[in-house]
Amino acid sequence: MASQPPQLHFILFPLMAPGHTIPMIDIAKLLARRHTAVSIITTPRNATRFGSSIDRAAQSGLRINLIRIQFPSVEAGLPDGCENLDALPSLDMATNFFTALNLLQKEVHQVFDEMFPRPSCIISDMGLPWTTQLAEKHGIPRIVFHGTCCLSLLCSHNIRSSGILDTLSSEDDPFEVPGVPGQIMIRKSQLAGSAMKKPSAVIKDVTEQIRAAEKTSFGVIVNSFVELEPDYVKAYSWAKGERVWCVGPVALSNEDRLDLAERGIGSSASPEHDCLKWLDRKQPGSVVYASLGSLARLTREQMAELGLGLEESNRPFLWALGGGMSDELERWLSEDGFEERTKDRGFLIRGWAPQVLILAHKAVGGFVTHCGWNSTLEGITAGVPMATWPFFADQFMNEKLVVRILGVGVSFGVEVPVRWGEEDKVGVLVRREDVVRVVGSLMDEGAEEGKERRKKAGELAEKARRAVEEGGSSFLNVGMLIEEIRGSVG
Repeated sequence: MASQPPQLHFILFPLMAPGHTIPMIDIAKLLARRHTAVSIITTPRNATRFGSSIDRAAQSGLRINLIRIQFPSVEAGLPDGCENLDALPSLDMATNFFTALNLLQKEVHQVFDEMFPRPSCIISDMGLPWTTQLAEKHGIPRIVFHGTCCLSLLCSHNIRSSGILDTLSSEDDPFEVPGVPGQIMIRKSQLAGSAMKKPSAVIKDVTEQIRAAEKTSFGVIVNSFVELEPDYVKAYSWAKGERVWCVGPVALSNEDRLDLAERGIGSSASPEHDCLKWLDRKQPGSVVYASLGSLARLTREQMAELGLGLEESNRPFLWALGGGMSDELERWLSEDGFEERTKDRGFLIRGWAPQVLILAHKAVGGFVTHCGWNSTLEGITAGVPMATWPFFADQFMNEKLVVRILGVGVSFGVEVPVRWGEEDKVGVLVRREDVVRVVGSLMDEGAEEGKERRKKAGELAEKARRAVEEGGSSFLNVGMLIEEIRGSVG
């Protein structure tokens, strides 16, 4: 009788930020369902926040577990217990956060030395470049996870390799990204590396380490699917000269409503959230859902303009205010009487929103988004047209994919980035009349443009579902990744 090949053991090490941890946990489930063992390295508070779905997966018989390591918050100058990027009291403390990430190395090396079964592969976030040395020490492949789409990755690669930024006289000069299909125009100030105006020496050093580590990686895993951006998947793989596995949308790895409800917040969430009951009472396709992500810290004035615009749009709206909501905004909501005035037509969510369930609800007809990649892909997967309002990082690139290339979005026309810690300097970029105009266009099902946008959104949602089904492109890519690793470890 032929002996069975040894079970592979994947180690996943996500960056401690919601937009990076959540899809990595989904990827862990995808791998575990293919009869591999999977361990996820995280910290105690993040384990509490993100671990309940992993516990349920393990109880169902999957070989999947969390490995907890201590996060050196205090040693890095952070408040005790601050273990996630969205928990920073101020985003100008990002330098301290990345210092803490570097301090993790000793304990992680010790964990690897003692790990059983022996690791077969590490899939780590781009923000943890020192895991390259970890992989080399143990003689295993390292796969990089970026948390964005192939268009954004291709543009970043080609901009760096071409040296085009050296030819610009201003960071606000538009330029065409070389070697990218579709004539993509961008500004230096809108690029992924410009979230901070003046990055510290620590951040600059990490950036250089990231670029160096990518050159020796075994490949790249992407939360996207081939049918969404076929030209960019092909061009990125060719430009990098390495393996690229598109395995998304990974949110579809969640097989029950409880897993979907808890993504990003843990066991305090409920699949019967009050906002979902509120949506049950609304007409199909009538509600505008607005959520601007977990990291943006907009001013009270800007948030007020958004709220007043939603009010004046005269449509039902669901507004996720975010966990970082300021006392000033709470005061405005009360003193202005906004919440009372709109209580029959609007619903405000304080804290984390069950976004995948919201977008999948038949009442939701449009999504006002910051174009973070997870949110963008969740909107695409749900077949919901989007109103795009990017702030920083990869968001301007994601907007171009949604509006120009896929044709499923309406842009607010924002060109100025909102950098971390400089929200007050930027002021108000989107006025209430802009919100009324864009939401009106987004939700107008009578216009031919609106009908076409909704039709395209529905077609992409169907392609997303097929990609992850047995025989679909993402399903097959997960299998090919596993076989590549099996072949590499002998």
